[in-house]
Amino acid sequence: MDDNTLKKLREIDDIKEFIDFIRPYYPKIKVKNYTIEEIEKALYNTFIKLIGKLIFYSPKNMRRFLRDYLLQFEIMNIKQIILGAIIGLNKKAISEKVNFLAEKLLGNVEFINNLLEISSLDEIQLFMKNTKYYKVIREGLLYFKNYNEVFVLEAFLDQLYYINMIREEKTFSRKEKKIINLYIDSITEIYNLNVIYRGLINRIDKKLLSQFLVENYLFLDKNKVENLLNQENFDDFISNIKDIFSKVKGIKEFYDSLGINIEHLYWWIEGLYVNYFFNKFKPKFDDIDYSAILRVIEIIIKKQKEIQFDILPNAIKIIHKKFEILEESG
Repeated sequence: MDDNTLKKLREIDDIKEFIDFIRPYYPKIKVKNYTIEEIEKALYNTFIKLIGKLIFYSPKNMRRFLRDYLLQFEIMNIKQIILGAIIGLNKKAISEKVNFLAEKLLGNVEFINNLLEISSLDEIQLFMKNTKYYKVIREGLLYFKNYNEVFVLEAFLDQLYYINMIREEKTFSRKEKKIINLYIDSITEIYNLNVIYRGLINRIDKKLLSQFLVENYLFLDKNKVENLLNQENFDDFISNIKDIFSKVKGIKEFYDSLGINIEHLYWWIEGLYVNYFFNKFKPKFDDIDYSAILRVIEIIIKKQKEIQFDILPNAIKIIHKKFEILEESG
């Protein structure tokens, strides 16, 4: 969606009209009850279908990258299944929260169906024994049993996604590596900054928080990350962020023109890295493979950003406003 389309999107105040408006950009989107959960699932289904098409038409290494990218949706599914088991939801209720399209593209439908049959946390841990998820689920469930908190389990699963991405970096060819590695380095650094920021806001123990970080750096290094992690208050954290980005060539210019958006800090940080990425790489019309790789990355960045930062927030705003009006009139 271009800027004019997004502007029109923000002016809509009826949720059915809103879905009809975005339909050309999300073909075959299906929404029945117009709940936030249903709209989110429908949007990501359309997005995953797009990734499926990209996988079909992409060369071998790009197909592997896109499957690694899809792992985030399998991790979401695993979270939903474990959280459902914790609160005692039945299989049908949990299944409705699972995105099977992602599992179909990953070839893991049987794996998820078997996991859905399990209701005991001990059995879930045992089921994961020979998978990439075993260690993080074991640690996360141990923390849950001791402290009745699931955030460690979720944090370790999130971290696993980025670790898996980094592990695959060495498998790409020189041409792919140049573009894909910068993308992976960018998203892992965004992740680390967000982990530190959320940890500071929620007063999470710093030693525990450090375990969620990924050892991979772009503009930061180990010392800068540790310094940010050890800040005692939000103002000092922001001061350090400003100091770092005001000195990075390629980001400094963007930072100088826009300043810092503290209210939407995560979005602002992501914007810095996305802007840097697209300024770093431009299409080369005489190099089809290079341009194709760049185009694939561009599509997934912009489409996911559009869902997370434009469509879902506006849909939520419309639905919340409707309920506020109903409460006032009731």
